[in-house]
Amino acid sequence: MLSTTRRRTLQWLGLGGAASLAGCATEAPTTAQSLDGADEPTQQGSADLVDQVAADPTDIPGPIDRSEPAEVDVTLRPEEVTAEVEDGVTFTYTTYNGQVPGPLVRVRQGDTVNLTFENPEENTMPHNVDFHAVAGPGGGAEATMTNPGETAHLRFKATYPGAYIYHCAVPNMDMHISAGMFGLILVEPPEGLPEVDHEIYLGQHELYTDKDAGEEGQHTFDYEAMRNEDPTYVLMNGEKYAWTPNGRGPAATVGTGETVRVYFVDGGPNLSSSFHPIGSVWETLYPEGSLTTEPQTHIQTRQVPPGSTTIATMSSPVPGDFKLVDHSLSRVVRKGCMAVVRAEGPEDPEIFDPDPDPQ
Repeated sequence: MLSTTRRRTLQWLGLGGAASLAGCATEAPTTAQSLDGADEPTQQGSADLVDQVAADPTDIPGPIDRSEPAEVDVTLRPEEVTAEVEDGVTFTYTTYNGQVPGPLVRVRQGDTVNLTFENPEENTMPHNVDFHAVAGPGGGAEATMTNPGETAHLRFKATYPGAYIYHCAVPNMDMHISAGMFGLILVEPPEGLPEVDHEIYLGQHELYTDKDAGEEGQHTFDYEAMRNEDPTYVLMNGEKYAWTPNGRGPAATVGTGETVRVYFVDGGPNLSSSFHPIGSVWETLYPEGSLTTEPQTHIQTRQVPPGSTTIATMSSPVPGDFKLVDHSLSRVVRKGCMAVVRAEGPEDPEIFDPDPDPQ
């Protein structure tokens, strides 16, 4: 197993030990002076566009049906890719496995995870991963710190249940997370989770760029905007309105009366999400992704801090498009933060009648 130390990586970055949060490396860096006097390289774009970085909300592992712990092999590849945030607007993302958020990792409490962390040679930056589900130093960040072309291995036991974020934790972690390097690991309790009809997976984050939202062309990362916590975009699954009828389609299409469990992670790096289903409520909600506390019921809006998660279920007795949003609504209207769950089935005017006969 290759072991890359923090000192070695800082040397590769060209940084001293005291500059741990000052900047990250690129292949041919150009620098701008930061507020604290440190030089930060500007992000370089890739010539090749990929078709999609938005993770498919339904492409997640199914519930675990075994009763005994097992060994689970997981591979994460940090991939630096250029894609459209919206039509005509491109950005170079840092991702896990080419998607935002990174793959949902699903294990059972007591399982042992064998992680392979492959940093491709074509990358320009070091990367690693910090799992909040890991009981160990840095959540595995030190053990997985890799330069381009290196592979690291980590073995850990999932000792406590719940839904937890994982994210990049290199010295310039806020930029890497903002550019897409976060995901969710679900550690099911031994008894599993209550049965539902559908499950989906969404991740929110902010994107800080050097151009206005909608301005065509390649956007590069803007450190000043990030310091001021003034994002160009606030996104669900990496693209503006990705999983809506105006984007790639609804996040899920379900039948009326069917239950939908949403696994939601807020990568941040700075803003909390006021997570709300317009036209419904969270019928059952596990705050902070905790599966060892009693769930809350009939919650209209739940604040999810950056670096945290929630698990929530919803349903609808009538058909329609139900918008999942951050209820800081300028982020929806101006910055692109929305996904849609579509319910199909018969109308029920006793519950909801959009065109009642006049009395």
